[in-house]
Amino acid sequence: MEREQLGSRLGFILLSAGCAIGIGNVWKFPYMVGQHGGGIFVLCYIFFLVVLGLPIRTMEFSVGRASRKSPIRSFQVLEKPGQKWHIHGVIAMIGNYLLMMFYSVVSGWMLYYFYLTATGAFEGASTQQVQAIFDDMLGQPSTLIICMAIVVIAGMVINSMGLQKGLEPITKVMMISLMVLMLILAVNSILLDGGQEGLAFYLQPDIERAREIGLGNTIVGAMNQAFFTLSLGIGSMAIFGSYIGKDHALLGESIRVGVLDTFVALTAGFIIFPACSAFGVEAGSGPKLIFLTLPNIFNHLPFGRLWGSLFFIFLTFAAFSTVLAVFENIISCGMDLTGCSRKKSCMVNLVLLFVLSVPCALGFNVWSNIQPFGAGSTIMDLEDFLVSNILLPLGSLVYLMFCTSRHGWGWNAFREEANTGKGVKMPNILRGYCTYVLPIIVLVIFVIGIRDKFF
Repeated sequence: MEREQLGSRLGFILLSAGCAIGIGNVWKFPYMVGQHGGGIFVLCYIFFLVVLGLPIRTMEFSVGRASRKSPIRSFQVLEKPGQKWHIHGVIAMIGNYLLMMFYSVVSGWMLYYFYLTATGAFEGASTQQVQAIFDDMLGQPSTLIICMAIVVIAGMVINSMGLQKGLEPITKVMMISLMVLMLILAVNSILLDGGQEGLAFYLQPDIERAREIGLGNTIVGAMNQAFFTLSLGIGSMAIFGSYIGKDHALLGESIRVGVLDTFVALTAGFIIFPACSAFGVEAGSGPKLIFLTLPNIFNHLPFGRLWGSLFFIFLTFAAFSTVLAVFENIISCGMDLTGCSRKKSCMVNLVLLFVLSVPCALGFNVWSNIQPFGAGSTIMDLEDFLVSNILLPLGSLVYLMFCTSRHGWGWNAFREEANTGKGVKMPNILRGYCTYVLPIIVLVIFVIGIRDKFF
């Protein structure tokens, strides 16, 4: 079966960015900033995006483009006879499922908040009432499961249409719309009365505040957030590398995806943090932060209901762009593994992903007594930990070693693939850094993350 191709370079960049841009940027990034000391976390995050994100993303793109396969088969094509690198293909596939087990649920939150905003549920509500609406949503298993099901069904229907007829055009519209609206909302939020304190928290690094939280925690949190938002380590970038031609060198493409991803994350902060100080919402509120601040913003805007409805539908788009991208990875793995058609892989995975996502939805209500990390933790916390703290960093380590070691694909083969085409090339001077320094950084921060979680 001939492999599908993307219709345009813009489609490749927006799809790759769409995988990276999602609730990791708009939902998780602001609350991670709030919990880890503000400006100092932002600096660490940008640092890790550059020193970790660029080379590893380029490696994933290269493995995908050279193999023309999904992650489940890509290592088999490139590894030498008798090697076992392909085992990571199975782990990467599991990682994509695990990510969607909670990501589809949180995407459903976005969808439900669009419905609430459009029907006027937040009009005139106080900060406390907005909090109560969020808590009430989490307490309704049927609501969470229905919204999650809509996300899974819609995602699979679009993916079943193929790359050029479904995934690519829909992602283009969603991503461009999202970025325009976010810019408008950021300007409005910055101009709010009382928003300057939130801006200062967001933009001014405060070492003392970071020390109170733990500088190590801030650094590890920033690294994990960089991996989470870029979806590195489980082949989510490799899949789109497998669909593109050889016209452009891959480091330049990696930079473009990274710039779009960072732009959306930073813009989300400009929307959220001035609003936190303006409306008295605690910046360290955790996963519910965005659901508490945004309704308050829209309550104080002319045509707030319209703006709120638009924002939450486009926030759904942001989440949905990642859902579509990771679904594409899962579907492609199924096709490569079994030889089945795209439509059959979509049907099987629709049922599978719905069933696998139910425990996360029930973890906030019916199964709230399951607290993997102690009082107050949920099933989602466990799934997030497995993906963000274990599979993404260790998976990135595998891609690093595969592309730099003579016992894997090797630096020369990787660099030849990465530098094919016009644009920014991967310089040979980075070989020592990528081979010796970068794996140690990833491994050390992984160990610190595990230590801090359990000890």
